Amino acid sequence: MGTSSAYGGAGGTTPLVPSWLRGEGDNAGTDGGAGAQPAPADGRVPTAPAAPAPLQATPRPGASDRFTSARNNFSRFTSSGGSDRRSLGRAVSQYVSQSAGGSRQAAQRMGSSRGAAAGLIRFLNDAGTNGVREALRTLNLDSLAGRPVEEVFAGLADYICPEGGSIDEGIARDAFVETIADLAGAGITDIDALTPGQIQTVFELYATHAIEARICNDVGAKLITLPADPRAAERVQAQLRDFIQRGVSDAINAAGVNIQSLTPNAVIGFVTTVYQSAFEVLQTMGEGEAAR
Repeated sequence: MGTSSAYGGAGGTTPLVPSWLRGEGDNAGTDGGAGAQPAPADGRVPTAPAAPAPLQATPRPGASDRFTSARNNFSRFTSSGGSDRRSLGRAVSQYVSQSAGGSRQAAQRMGSSRGAAAGLIRFLNDAGTNGVREALRTLNLDSLAGRPVEEVFAGLADYICPEGGSIDEGIARDAFVETIADLAGAGITDIDALTPGQIQTVFELYATHAIEARICNDVGAKLITLPADPRAAERVQAQLRDFIQRGVSDAINAAGVNIQSLTPNAVIGFVTTVYQSAFEVLQTMGEGEAAR
């Protein structure tokens, strides 16, 4: 249920959206045009004091106990071998509403996973429009043309989600690796003939794995008691993943967007919207499970 980047869990006072957790689209560029002083008529370049560095907003700390309920319910669910669905529902809904501070901030916490999902969609759309060989050529990955789909995706990893030292970057890369492992089972075997529906499936798989890893890392894999029976542990993981995938699928379908019609600049907004909607759906689904 954890990933290779799993750790002891975030502290309660960790900011809801840490300042280092930035995904694609979070940084605004500057152009130096606004506020520039015109040169005087004699051609001398005016000397102006250096502009002060922009103030950085201090991330708002979370409540010290905001992870407690979600962790306790995750432990109850896992120790039951997956039979305690009410605890699963409570854990997921409490994670979104309490631990993450709501669906909007939960989506912001996806950081690198948003950028990676956007990069993946852009590549697949480019491949669908201009052909896989040309899409790979633009990334200097010509040697992957004609290779099996898993090899192509593995070769894309350093472009889509380069390795880094942060947990956020580790989550993005682990989710990509998990997605590659799922391609054959999803019937995606020919990257040269991807349909719009298959591109949506790839995105759905990636977002599911990323959200699962984000929740497990935030709640703290080492603080959750897993069943000693490997088969029970597999059932727990499968149920959690299925629960999350249903939420992601509903969010993508509710968006009603043909992914292949998105412009490159529109992709990151679409990805962020889907993540936020998915967390909203998961909170609602969790509350429904808890009330049964």
